[in-house]
Amino acid sequence: MFASKRLGKIQKSLPPGIDLVSAPDFKEWQMDIRVLDSNPLYLNQTYRLRFRFSNNYPIEAPEVTFTTLTTPPRPIPIHPHVYSNGIICLDLLGTQGWSPVQNVESVCMSIQSMLTGNTKNERPPGNEEFVARNTQRPRDIRFVYEDSSV
Repeated sequence: MFASKRLGKIQKSLPPGIDLVSAPDFKEWQMDIRVLDSNPLYLNQTYRLRFRFSNNYPIEAPEVTFTTLTTPPRPIPIHPHVYSNGIICLDLLGTQGWSPVQNVESVCMSIQSMLTGNTKNERPPGNEEFVARNTQRPRDIRFVYEDSSV
């Protein structure tokens, strides 16, 4: 009940550059996100985020990934913390960094900020091997957060 009330509130007011695309239920949502500054890496691009909520949300973090399975097709942003399969290496999405005070809006704004501040047109180290071998759900991956400069 608490989760559905919390998720229902976000539909009413979203920050600039963030749009709710699909929310047929409280299990999976899709959001479009744009970087609003003039960062040439992301200029005029719109990316699609997929949120998957467990029954334990907001105690447990949602699973948030970029997705290309959209109409129209959306790219996966090139970023040192975003794998080419859409998995995002961001402490706030993991067990250790998540707090129940976070919500869909704050997650979108954090990802938007992460993209805005990036100056590196590159994928994370080991991207190809990670994408080929990973079988874990994004929230179960134990990332090591070493680079806070991007």
